[in-house]
Amino acid sequence: MERIWLDHYPHGIPAQIDLDEFASVVDVLDAGVKRYRGQVAYVNFGHSLTYGEVDRLSRRFAAYLQQVLGFRKGERFALMLPNLLQYPVALFGVLRAGLVAVNVNPLYSARELAHQLNDSGARGILVVENCAHTLQRALREAPVEAVVTTRLGDLLPWPRRLLLNFAVKHVKRLVPRFSLPGAIPLPTALARGGQHQCPDVRLGHDDIAFLQYTGGTTGRPKGATLTHGNLVANLQQAAAWLKPWLEEGKETVVTALPLYHVFALTANCLVFVKIGGRNVLITNPRDLPGLVRELKRQPFSVITGVNTLFNGLLNTPGFADVDFSRLKVTLGGGMAVQRAVAQRWKQTTGKPIVEAYGLTETAPAACINPLDLADYNGSVGLPLPSTDCKIVDDDDRELAPGERGELCIRGPQVMSGYWNNPGDPRAAFTTDGFVRTGDIAYMDDNGYFYIVDRKKDMILVSGFNVYPNEVEDVVATCSGVVEAACVGMPDEKSGEAVKLVVVRRDDSVTAEDILAYCRDNLAAYKCPKQIEFRTALPKSQVGKILRKDLKSGSPE
Repeated sequence: MERIWLDHYPHGIPAQIDLDEFASVVDVLDAGVKRYRGQVAYVNFGHSLTYGEVDRLSRRFAAYLQQVLGFRKGERFALMLPNLLQYPVALFGVLRAGLVAVNVNPLYSARELAHQLNDSGARGILVVENCAHTLQRALREAPVEAVVTTRLGDLLPWPRRLLLNFAVKHVKRLVPRFSLPGAIPLPTALARGGQHQCPDVRLGHDDIAFLQYTGGTTGRPKGATLTHGNLVANLQQAAAWLKPWLEEGKETVVTALPLYHVFALTANCLVFVKIGGRNVLITNPRDLPGLVRELKRQPFSVITGVNTLFNGLLNTPGFADVDFSRLKVTLGGGMAVQRAVAQRWKQTTGKPIVEAYGLTETAPAACINPLDLADYNGSVGLPLPSTDCKIVDDDDRELAPGERGELCIRGPQVMSGYWNNPGDPRAAFTTDGFVRTGDIAYMDDNGYFYIVDRKKDMILVSGFNVYPNEVEDVVATCSGVVEAACVGMPDEKSGEAVKLVVVRRDDSVTAEDILAYCRDNLAAYKCPKQIEFRTALPKSQVGKILRKDLKSGSPE
């Protein structure tokens, strides 16, 4: 394999990273604490924790898990939390204790939660009280030995803690009734842990750090087994890429994406510990006016997000008035960034969206654009140091630059496999150790990679390939369209036909207007045969549009 991308690396970026500098994620945390102990690490609800305070509290939680609950190295512990100060404290406590962290989406149903607890074999869980009623139902099918509960304001100072917890439960009524006999409140757990020592647990690259659940590149949701070595590798890769542009100990990142998702987990929570950053945690990113108010209060230099978040902010009153003078990097990932959104973002903030690419199975980063990118280029960038990428056909033959096929990735950040689900390794990996991404892509002559679409989302119209991303990208530029999504529908004549689901600015925009625009900008076979209007598109918690939920019509 010829690594032509190395010739186009920005100055100062190494071809390989040092995997031996850190034995584990805990080593990375310890190094960060040693260098930045007195500096602010996390901010939430107007209160901050320094690196030293995160260290102290995480050691208390680790001691509680080890000395009070009796957890042993390698056992699994689940975290069901939104972005709160409790998350890094609990996460680093779990890892310090030598346990495996199992991140859980707080929006899960009881059935989904029970499946993940059973599959992972989690012995314990920390759950925010707002979701405790879901856990109560899930425990009928997935009993766990230890339950720790937390309220939103538990790590805030008095009286702010009292006021927030009272308002959430009794004024806004956001905590449904629940009964979890034997559950321990997090403040009690931290107090009990503080009465014990926290013995160090020896961890190495082969020890599992996370079971990160995903739809996977094939089949039903399963846990990607991410080792400490996988995470250390991705942190080293990201830090090497960031170094020429970001100053250690001086950056502030806004974390609106949920930390239980692998994108924010690595790019925000862990990478910024390594470089001594200040992390502003947004608990409810769906409250876009509230997020805009927070952006006005917090001078920030980095923000990460997905296309729907950027688009939502651009359409929120007051966003254009935010002070962007300190903004250095806007990092987009998780889904395709649309050109129309990227252009508006650059016009509004003065900075381009730098797109990156990865997946849960790669912990997650695999490709990224140079951070000094002048304008959005439609590419997901160059492979990170120590990373190989290739495009293959259906027979796993490597394709030449410009040819479209499946993107496959190899590197030290790639998972070892799926938890409890060995299956057929050929389904997830090529014979030479590349993980199959399920994404159709191509590489240009300079080593930049371009994602065309998900292999499973491709629409076949009379033998012609239609990629939803391309259609959505065009429709996003149509006046009066807020956002749109494209899916394939059965068609007697062409096999499949394009269905377009649109959120419009007002009722003056008609299906005929959109169809005429598509005819001017797309080949006939790519134009929608059916256009449906909705008030909103179904999205995952991280903001990805759920195309599978658009197959059945639920018009406005």
